[in-house]
Amino acid sequence: MKRYCLALDLKDDPKLIKDYELHHRQVWPEIIESIKGSGIQNMEIYRAGNRLFMIMETEDSFSFIVKSKVDATNPKVQEWEQLMWKYQQALPYAKQGEKWMLMNRIFALN
Repeated sequence: MKRYCLALDLKDDPKLIKDYELHHRQVWPEIIESIKGSGIQNMEIYRAGNRLFMIMETEDSFSFIVKSKVDATNPKVQEWEQLMWKYQQALPYAKQGEKWMLMNRIFALN
């Protein structure tokens, strides 16, 4: 199993943040299916202010490149991503088109 940690910001608007959280209490079944089908075994998203932190645990064979290619051909995933972008904003140092950005681990107790 592999673990990835990613970060993304929300637009700093209390109404938009509330709506974003509501969407994540009722994630569309097609999105859940897409996530699980890509080899992601567990996913959690946390929020502090407008900063999001995602933890993904995946099968060893998981690939961001493969997931991205499959997602690009899935109309429901594209619809979800377009809806979520209404609430999200790229991190200040993100390149054009980057959303969730991988974080580097800088400390581990074990």
